[in-house]
Amino acid sequence: MQTSPQAIFFDVNETLLDLQPVKESVAAALGGSKELVPLWFTTLLQYSLVSTVGGRYADFGSIATAALQMVARQQGMEFSEAAAKAAVKPVRSLPPHPEVPAALERLNAAGFLLYTLTNSAADALEDQMTHSGLKGYFAGRLSVDGVQKFKPHRDVYTWAAEQVGADPKDCLLVAAHGWDVAGAGWAGMQTAFIARPGQVTYPLADAPDHTFPDLDRLADALTMR
Repeated sequence: MQTSPQAIFFDVNETLLDLQPVKESVAAALGGSKELVPLWFTTLLQYSLVSTVGGRYADFGSIATAALQMVARQQGMEFSEAAAKAAVKPVRSLPPHPEVPAALERLNAAGFLLYTLTNSAADALEDQMTHSGLKGYFAGRLSVDGVQKFKPHRDVYTWAAEQVGADPKDCLLVAAHGWDVAGAGWAGMQTAFIARPGQVTYPLADAPDHTFPDLDRLADALTMR
């Protein structure tokens, strides 16, 4: 790490919460085709960026629903918006990865101010934090709803730093996605990549300040300063 961060921002989906339940639900909706789940998630991210670049914001859940309908149509399947919404609904009630609560507790005890910074809509974020039991660990819960753009747009990270009264260089972004770490680094934040299974960093971005296999190791690094 460069300096001890004034604020630590956490991505939520996949970084803090396990996406397996929604992956299973989406696969079931697509006729049991687990191999189509990455295509759905990639399509979701693609069209969140289309929304951002085009200046036509829609919340992440709506884009997730539309992306699922698109993937289904590509496979010759058709189902309603209501059916697609039902398939992605488990994203609101995901469990935390096993080490997450204890790691956040350790960071709180060490005096760090923790915040979420997620592409999830604000109402979905509240459901996620309540269901996962993580709400109490965070000094604030930020959603891109507040800036009407999606990560990794630079404006999201500068906006987040402004919300907590800090300079981006004094903030740490913790994420399990290479695109998120890249965006935060380009915006001037310190970065920590959580190497969840299957996740890699972007070769054309600066290397993260640190890479950890999980949040336990992040907590070790920060609390042993």
